[in-house]
Amino acid sequence: MNKLSKNTKKINILLDGKEVEAQEGENIVELAKRHGIDIPVLCYYEGMGECLGTCRVCTIRWKRHHVSACTLKAEEGMDLTIETEDLKDLRKALIELLFVEGNHFCPSCEKSGDCDLQHLGLKLEMTVPRFHYRFNNRSINFDADKILFEHNRCILCKRCTHKFEDDNGERVFAFKGKGSNLSVEMNIERANGLSEELVDQVVELCPVGAILKKGKGFDRPIGKRKYDE
Repeated sequence: MNKLSKNTKKINILLDGKEVEAQEGENIVELAKRHGIDIPVLCYYEGMGECLGTCRVCTIRWKRHHVSACTLKAEEGMDLTIETEDLKDLRKALIELLFVEGNHFCPSCEKSGDCDLQHLGLKLEMTVPRFHYRFNNRSINFDADKILFEHNRCILCKRCTHKFEDDNGERVFAFKGKGSNLSVEMNIERANGLSEELVDQVVELCPVGAILKKGKGFDRPIGKRKYDE
């Protein structure tokens, strides 16, 4: 549990009508978690600092507007609405859209049980998506020695492109293209130079099964995975 810094101004804000203490400028996702409220996230990663708010799954309401909690900072007098049926349905719809836009057949995915997208689908009680499947024909990149990149599972969250570097401080992943042609590309030379520890880190960083370590599929039984109960 995060502790309030003694050097930061303490303020009071409202979360679903309940007054709570916060640090001025504190990330709303982390603030809510500290007070026992779990806001669903995908592009946000605990401790990552600034987030780009790409997936919008953490949408809440502030000043009658829908905003991403992961990009919002605490201000004195804020009145935030987090848990309502319409917000839950909006988040559920966003998760459904991600499922229909890619290949997320969980029983055959190596990250099943460790996948944030799968976890949120279950948490938000997703059954049959209300949208039509797109059946995109995207490639799988086998070129790197230690990493397999499955483009059909990538949700373009920007975790790997903005929050992962090799030992020299160089980016290994970058965006290419625009609009519907946008994709994440992997620098093969830099990927091949990654240590086993860094490979494990970027696999963990990916919220879905897009970035996988070669030769390590289905290495833990049910009951030992991240989201097993």
